[in-house]
Amino acid sequence: MKDLFAKINAEIETFKSESELHIEKSNKAAGTRARKSALELSKLLKDFRKVSIEESKK
Repeated sequence: MKDLFAKINAEIETFKSESELHIEKSNKAAGTRARKSALELSKLLKDFRKVSIEESKK
């Protein structure tokens, strides 16, 4: 669970930095990286939900 939490935090930081570049400097490549990061965050958050539910059943 801690490892998953660390991955989520790292991906959030990546998303934030790439989004800022895309918004502030109209960097198209950063926009692509931000969208990729958003998809990865979605997957990680779904995994977190599964793990969290399983651990609450213990």
